[in-house]
Amino acid sequence: MPEPKVASFPAIRGALKFYQIASIITGVMLLLLVAEMVLKYTPIHLELFAGGSGGPLWFAPVVEGPEGLDSTGDGFNLSLGILVAHGWFYVVYLFACFRMWSLMRWPLLRLALLALGGVIPLLSFIMETIVARDVKSYLATREAAEAPAPAPEGVR
Repeated sequence: MPEPKVASFPAIRGALKFYQIASIITGVMLLLLVAEMVLKYTPIHLELFAGGSGGPLWFAPVVEGPEGLDSTGDGFNLSLGILVAHGWFYVVYLFACFRMWSLMRWPLLRLALLALGGVIPLLSFIMETIVARDVKSYLATREAAEAPAPAPEGVR
């Protein structure tokens, strides 16, 4: 597998920072989504709302209707907002994964594992730690190998 060029190291550092931010945001949004789904689809049957008749932040019951579960709340449905926000952040996360993968010239399997970080709870946090460690270590090793050797003592 070809290695990244030294000239691309600044771009790799930028892509790593972008990936780290995207993976943390996506991981948090996924955890919120899981909590929302547990509240809605277990016997608890609640959805979170902002504003409306229940006050600034409140839970409304979800009832079984002819076409599935129906919300009884009014105001802004935060549960739906979390779902939509996670979907959009996942797209940004996939872009960050692709950029990191392409700059580092990793195998395709690694891209698939990175992409799973946005759909398997907690995996984005684990992958962010692993990727940051691997990339920083790789860059330090390559930069040390590429650095010119110091001149011997007494030679100027």
